[in-house]
Amino acid sequence: MKKRQLLSILAIIILIAVYGYEHFLNNKEENNVIENGKTPKATTNQYFLPTSTTNQVVHHQNYSLSYSEKHEQAEWVAYELKENHLSRTNHKRPYFEIDKAVKTKAAHWRNYKKSGYDRGHLCPAGDRRFTKAAHDETFLTSNISPQKHSFNAGIWNRLEQKVRYWAKKNNGVFVVTGGILENNLKTIGSENVAVPNQFYKIILDNTKGKIKVLAFLMPHKESNLPLYKFVVPVDKIEALTGIDFFAELDDKIEKKLEASNAYKNWSF
Repeated sequence: MKKRQLLSILAIIILIAVYGYEHFLNNKEENNVIENGKTPKATTNQYFLPTSTTNQVVHHQNYSLSYSEKHEQAEWVAYELKENHLSRTNHKRPYFEIDKAVKTKAAHWRNYKKSGYDRGHLCPAGDRRFTKAAHDETFLTSNISPQKHSFNAGIWNRLEQKVRYWAKKNNGVFVVTGGILENNLKTIGSENVAVPNQFYKIILDNTKGKIKVLAFLMPHKESNLPLYKFVVPVDKIEALTGIDFFAELDDKIEKKLEASNAYKNWSF
């Protein structure tokens, strides 16, 4: 009897040890992913990155983001779209995955299920078709926001296509995009993912030695209006978000660019 008890105790100890070691390895791997996400990559253009109001910036291989745990989505996603990034290759859509590099835990994709909202990409998969890895990286839940299908497939899609046109015409642009995250927004899912009432996109062109910026602020609804109707000064988006978009620029250049809503030097 004593021998059986001893063997049972020994088996329990071994199971606990194995579980503890696996838990240790999982935590170590998770911490390594988080630490890797804190490090800018070769593709990160830090000079044009916005400030973060959440102090949780994650750098992936092909885009960076600032995650808002309160709203369970990124307050901004930023990336460079070069002419050689543009591709018509159609990769198979992968399943969405939780972004393990977000320390506070990114929202689960199930929050969107039967919500009536699309999983709207902030860095579009269509901007990252140059490799399958780059394309699939956009299917992290930190890179999506709830969007009405009529908006996502309509005016927002038109703007994304226009950005690709400018990237080709200007040999590359830098893009910052996100929802206007504020208090008392409608939420979806068990994790209360916020549904923005407005979305913004800011495009910076620095390819010809003279920086120019164009900012869009769009109500989260279907629209047939021309894109230029949504052009606003960057200052307006900064006032709504509390984000400083081009803090690394010379103050005089930054103030001039952010106060302007001129769009005549962009082809519509």
